[in-house]
Amino acid sequence: MFSLAKQFAFTSMRQTPAVRAATIVGSRPVLSAKRFYHERVIDHYENPRNMGSLDKSDPTVGTGLVGAPACGDVMRLQIKVDDGGKIVDVKFKTFGCGSAIASSSYITERVRGMSLDDALKIRNTDIAKELCLPPVKLHCSMLAEDAIRSAIKDFRTKRGGDVIHGAKASAASQSMAA
Repeated sequence: MFSLAKQFAFTSMRQTPAVRAATIVGSRPVLSAKRFYHERVIDHYENPRNMGSLDKSDPTVGTGLVGAPACGDVMRLQIKVDDGGKIVDVKFKTFGCGSAIASSSYITERVRGMSLDDALKIRNTDIAKELCLPPVKLHCSMLAEDAIRSAIKDFRTKRGGDVIHGAKASAASQSMAA
């Protein structure tokens, strides 16, 4: 007869992580994978905001493409920036788990209307806290932080770094043109 540990090890090889986690508990019923995620994650996953793409050749668009080799998630985030350095549009495409999609969707809502400098202040911990991501999914919030940073870097590279401090840079460039 198998010991409980051997029996668990044998059966867990054939189960999804959600079923394995519920099996460890023992007497509790097996929960669906949805029950392990906060309603905010589920909402952003099932109803993603700002999904799509912007014209990469537009000089007012910055594109960030990041990935996580460990899990295979890939995130592309694009920002459209006005002359004052404010993010006026943002789109994403993410190939990955529900937490990665939710993190992408959330960050697009969060950065719209922000200056580039303010968007750079967003940390993955802010995203994870807002979405109530479990510790095993923190890398998804890191991808979102990396994606916005990469998009801003791409935008600034395209523009030659002229929009560094939002409206201040715009005012400075206007005064230099006069």
